[in-house]
Amino acid sequence: MRMESFSLNSAKSFIGKNVNLHLKDGSVIVNVHLTSIRKGNFGKGNLLEYTPYGNRKLSLLPLRTVAWAELLNLNLMNMAG
Repeated sequence: MRMESFSLNSAKSFIGKNVNLHLKDGSVIVNVHLTSIRKGNFGKGNLLEYTPYGNRKLSLLPLRTVAWAELLNLNLMNMAG
């Protein structure tokens, strides 16, 4: 599922799900679990909080750097492995 503009509302729909995050610079952060959305320091922007697959360490990413998110089907991955 490709989204044309990644906004706060669209980000909220992916909370609790595993996704690939496609960034505006063309890079991709693969297979992450979105855990929450936080306010940035001093109220500047929003941050996506996520954990990479197989890792428990939380990471933060400015929401404005994300171009779109691709929903992953983990059941399909488990069948392949």
